[in-house]
Amino acid sequence: MTAQRICVLGSTGSIGVNTLDVLARHTGRYVVFALSAQRRIDELAQQCRTHRPRYAVVPDASAAQRLRERLAGLDVEVLDGEAALAEVAAHPEVDAVMAAIVGAAGLAPCLAAARAGKRLLLANKEALVVGGALFMRAVREGGATLLPIDSEHSAIFQCLPEDRSAWARRIDHIVLTASGGPFRTRDPASLRSVTPDEACAHPNWVMGRKISVDSATMMNKALEVIEARWLFDLAPSQVRVVLHPQSIIHSMVVCRDHSVLAQLGTPDMRVPIAYGLAWPERIESGAEALDFERLSALSFESVDPVRYPGLSLAWSTLDGPPGSTAVLNAANEVAVAAFLAGTIRFDQIHSVNAHTLDRTTIRSDATDSLASLLALDAEARAVAGQHVKALA
Repeated sequence: MTAQRICVLGSTGSIGVNTLDVLARHTGRYVVFALSAQRRIDELAQQCRTHRPRYAVVPDASAAQRLRERLAGLDVEVLDGEAALAEVAAHPEVDAVMAAIVGAAGLAPCLAAARAGKRLLLANKEALVVGGALFMRAVREGGATLLPIDSEHSAIFQCLPEDRSAWARRIDHIVLTASGGPFRTRDPASLRSVTPDEACAHPNWVMGRKISVDSATMMNKALEVIEARWLFDLAPSQVRVVLHPQSIIHSMVVCRDHSVLAQLGTPDMRVPIAYGLAWPERIESGAEALDFERLSALSFESVDPVRYPGLSLAWSTLDGPPGSTAVLNAANEVAVAAFLAGTIRFDQIHSVNAHTLDRTTIRSDATDSLASLLALDAEARAVAGQHVKALA
């Protein structure tokens, strides 16, 4: 078997690190072709020394020079800039791309990989939240194989037949499970005093700071609702959310006959990563096996709209003008960054998101191209930034 060449975009984040862990368990099956990172140049350098990719991509010339100095004597070509990300993602020798860049910055290389017909392992929510129809059209026209890596979407995917044409005939609706984050039982009135460290202390998953805050507000679930609508070609009303604090059932498909199909496992991202890499086969992931004899009770709860006001924005933006979901994503990125910087309170994140959706003008052609989407993203960030200043 010829080893598959893998490009890992966002290799120093939690998804990237877990991907490299899975790849290292199957060295005869996979080789690392390219890695990229935004800020953690020292960590990227160590990954390059361990995995020996052909390319390493960083944001700019300054970061590239720092990385070259750290890799002196090593045969790794260092590239920089957004165009380089798209270049390695679409490289003719790449077999699969792990798209794990956080935020709207990951959209362009995802589009490049899709148009080049790659096996695209999608851990970047924003490609679908921002790109939506544009991204799915690129997948179809490029003949790409799109495989979801979010634990919830991977769970849904694993519950469905390989023949995608059968999905619509089978699904009544899907249920995305949510842990509820660290504040599931906390008095909503006390959330104004939450610190960034408290918001990032997820009870079940080890994640980056931005997605950890999104989990605490449940904006990550709002983005996942939007993502699921596009991944599985569902009406917004066919996507539902339930709290499941144990994070053992990763999501469920409710079939037309009301049978419920669920995927279970320990909360370890290496499982969906391994599944995406090997699909339709299954390979060792390194995750701990689920021990039913030691398993505590599994419980489910409805979502409290007072504690999690942002979740409803998923359905309102899906029902709004095309481009509304891109505005929501941009606003949330600005709001979370401001909270982590200590500029606004935790309970003001929703205010920024709702204000930005209300005040951003969406043109009728806003979703027609990558350029128009990025322009809308920039406008929304400006509106959100102004509101952050007003709150500070």
